[in-house]
Order: sequence, then structure tokens, then C-alpha cells
Amino acid sequence: MKIPKFSQKNETIKGGGIVSRILADAGIDTVFGIIDGSYFGLYSTLKPNGIRLVTPRHESNGVHMAGAYARMTGKLGVCIASNGPGVANVLSGVALEHMEGNRILLITSTRREGISYPDRGGTFQYFPQVEATRPITKWRCNVTSHNRIAETVQTALRQSRMGRPGVVHIDIPENIMSTDYDLNPTWFRPPSGYQTAHPMPAVPQQVETAAQMLAQAALPMIHAGDGVVHALAFQELQELATLLRAPITTSWGARSVVNERSEEAVPFIYRDVVTRIRKDADVALVLGTRLGETDGWGTPPHWAPASTQELIQVDLDPEILGSGRATDLAVQADVKEFLTALIDTLKKMKHMNHLDVRRKKIKTYQKACDTVRKKLDKQLVDKAAPLNPAQVPAICREIFDDDAILIIDGGRTTVWSHYFHQVRVPNTLLEAPEMGYVGSGAPHAIGAKAAFPERQVYAIMGDGAMCLNQREIETSIRTDLPVIFIVLNDNTFDPVKPDPFSSLDLQKETSKAEKPDEHQWNTRFDLIAQAMGALGERVSDTAGLRTAIKRAIGSGKCSVIHVDVDPVKHQSLEAL
Repeated sequence: MKIPKFSQKNETIKGGGIVSRILADAGIDTVFGIIDGSYFGLYSTLKPNGIRLVTPRHESNGVHMAGAYARMTGKLGVCIASNGPGVANVLSGVALEHMEGNRILLITSTRREGISYPDRGGTFQYFPQVEATRPITKWRCNVTSHNRIAETVQTALRQSRMGRPGVVHIDIPENIMSTDYDLNPTWFRPPSGYQTAHPMPAVPQQVETAAQMLAQAALPMIHAGDGVVHALAFQELQELATLLRAPITTSWGARSVVNERSEEAVPFIYRDVVTRIRKDADVALVLGTRLGETDGWGTPPHWAPASTQELIQVDLDPEILGSGRATDLAVQADVKEFLTALIDTLKKMKHMNHLDVRRKKIKTYQKACDTVRKKLDKQLVDKAAPLNPAQVPAICREIFDDDAILIIDGGRTTVWSHYFHQVRVPNTLLEAPEMGYVGSGAPHAIGAKAAFPERQVYAIMGDGAMCLNQREIETSIRTDLPVIFIVLNDNTFDPVKPDPFSSLDLQKETSKAEKPDEHQWNTRFDLIAQAMGALGERVSDTAGLRTAIKRAIGSGKCSVIHVDVDPVKHQSLEAL
């Protein structure tokens, strides 16, 4: 990336240009958002600073794209929105991405100085934007002077790297954004001048204690959360599990931290086996997760009691350590830094207990998973038309590259996709499990494609999920970020409202599926795609689906494959 050099004297810079220059210096190369005259001084300076702008069709989707980009790359996702309605539109996206723990900088414009903060009364397109984002961001600030733009942006970048990832927000008056100011070179410092250059390491004594606990354990286990994703610690996680002969379970959001063909990996779809592991383990190493509801809170009946299980918890955020369950060793550190140090320490040890016992136990767990897998795969014998929904993720896994990125979105569609997809390359699966949000799949897919344009990106979505954001098909085409959208259409509108505790059972239905009647429709997603200029196909059998996927991949275009699925089978989650 080439960043413009300063001339010797008499140089001016727009307020927005100060922002762009600092972002470029920090390595930001992509911003998502819809342009508006209120921050012309920002977006007009992005390209000269080597930053591309990806423009969605709705502001909230810019936040989702930034979230997917951040999660896939480990970088900061950046998005923008204009004052008033633009900021109102981003709020749902901010709420989701902050709850999912994705590292994002949101930059918004607000009305000019003198009529905002506080409102004069009757100000056009104005509301207290910083106050609106306060409950759903980790840090937020409005800029009061052009002399404080650099300070505020640098503080935001520093805050984004502190503690648990989330959204940080800067609000800048439109006149400050677009006015030319005499350039002050002291505004621009290298990133190392305002934030730490390296992730937080673990205290050596704590690493040594953790190594001793794990080496001496009879049956240790590893539970991985989003902290592994944000630290990009996939290789270290697998190396540790192999070294310890310890099974790996994950939170929902971190399912793709491990190659599931590894014998140590036990995906959460094998929920009874996962519970058994958590009850058997005498030492549990918990990495980068809050141990929330979908983890059974880390307590009985889904885990062993504290009286029989020691807990080592590692997280960047000190507020998470010991918050839900008492820990025997609380480590505040970057997960990758901790794992690297732990592996080095374990390799220097002369003896590790019970390795043969651990190996045999892992084989027992895998045998139990295989039994469940055989039962599940009976669904694939059913090749009737319209399709059994299990066929869709299974056929996709057969055709797409191992490193293809899968986005899943919807209610029942998400459940079927989880049960019949296998992660083969870490960090290739994305959804919104913390919020249980429907509708973020299309922008998440485009954000992932922006992160890795050379890789295949596809989304398996329910019809309701696609209806929420099918406008982003046009974005995929216009921005030359071709995504393959595969829409499961059961021709009904029957949203799932699960029992509060059904999250522990992957939203398993408690009621019998009934044939839909009054809530029927037949939206042709393939025709909508064609009208927008994408490749659109409709299929209802396995052969047609295979052919359509291969044709979509070969076309290199944004594609929408409308898949007719059997509505009764689609609703029959008790079969899982």
C-alpha cells in the first residue's frame, strides 16, 4: 500500500483525511459503508490512502461485512455511516457484531458544530448517536475539534485491541469531517506509538503451573472459544491437543477452530459425547470463552462439579475470568501467546502422565461419535424430490474446496447445516450463534469474500433469511465479490421460536412437525437473482443441485441456487 507523503510546507488536509491517513498507517485496507455528503471529507480520501470502499445496500450490512472481514482475517473491520438515518440503520448491525465479539471500528458523521451535542431543538437528521450506541459498544466518543481527530482515532484503535473484541465508535461532526485544515505532522504517529505492538503474553509462572496441571491430569480436555479465532491460534490449538492427547470441544461460535477430521476434535453436534467429555475430565483448559448458556455455563449437569474438575481459564478480558465459575488458574493473556508458551514448556517436560489412558479414551469418544454419525447419515439415503434438507450441506461439502468459507443463516437451515457439514480447514465457518440472528448471512458472505477474494465463499440460507437481505445480491455483483447463495425454500413462513433451554440441544424441536397449510408462498429466488444480473437456478433433486453448484463455481459470478426442500422434513428436527 502506498500512502501519500507530506510535502514540505503549507499543506492542508481535510478532517476526514486525518482519519484515512491514520487508518492506512495502521494497515487498514478496506472500509464498508454507504457514502453520503455529510462525510465526503472521509470517503473521498480513502482511495488516495490505498483503502478500498465496499458499499452495501443497507448500513447495517456494512457492519456485518466488517464483522465477517475481521473474524476471517484477525484484522480490524471498519465501517462508516452518515448522520441521522444512516446511524439509526447501523444499530442492529452494531448490536449483533458487538455481541458476537467481532473487532470493529464504526465511524459516523453527525450534524455540524453549534447545532448538535447538545441538540438546538428541531435539528434535522440528528439524535444523540453516541448515547444510542453506548449499551452496544465497548467504547465510543464524539470528536469536539479537528485538533482531537487524530487522538480520538488512535484511542479507538487502541481500545479495539484491549480486552474482549467488540465494536468501538467515533462520531465526527460533518463540518469537521470536510473542512481543510493546516496539516500538523505530529498528528501522525506509527501504531507502535499509541498501542502495544505485541499481544499480551502469559505470566511465565502461570504457564508453568498450567503445564504441571495438564501433564499430571488423568483426563484433560480443551474447550475452545472465540478467543482462539481472534488470535488465529488454530495450529497451536491442534498441536497442544495432540501433545496432551486431549479432546477438543468448542463453543458454538468457535466450531471451526479445528480440522474436524482430527481425532481430538469432537464437534458440538455430538452433544451427548461432548457432555460426557466435560464430565470425565479432571482438568479443563478453557480458552477465550465466557462459558455462557450454550456452553451449559461450565457447570453441572453439563460439566463435572468443581470438586472433581480443576479449571484453567485463559482470556484477554479479566472480567470474564472466574465470572461464571470459580477457576483454579485464571490467566489474562492472548490465547495464541499462552498456547505457544505452554507448548514449549510441555515439550521440555520429561514425563506426562496417563498418555495411553488418554489415547484409549479419545478412541472411545470417537467411536461414540461414529455411532451418532451413522444414525444421522441415514437421512442421506433419502434422495426424494423435493429434497431432504440434509442433502444440501452434505453435497456442498462434497463439491466445494476444503478451504471454502461457509456462511450459514436461518432457523432450521442452520441446524441442518451444522449436522451435515464437516470443518476441514480452520476458520471456514461463520454464523451468528450468540444473538441467534437471522439475516446477516448475505452481508457476512460478502465480507468474507472481501477478506479472501481468491477462495470460494458460499452461504446456505433459509428462505426467510434470504428475504431479509436479498438486496445484497446486487452488492455482490457490483463490487465483483462473487458469492454463491444456496437458499433452502420450503414454501412456508413458520419461524422457529425455541424453548429457552433448547440452545443446549441445537434447537431441537419438542413438537411434532405438521404439514404447513395457511402460511404458504413460493418466492422464486432464482428469478430475483437473474433480474439483478446474477446466475440463478432452481433445483429440487440431488443431481440438479450438484450440477447447479458446479455451474455456479465455474461461472465465477454471483449465483443464487433456489433449492426446493420438503417442508415436513425440513421441520422434522426431532429426526436429529
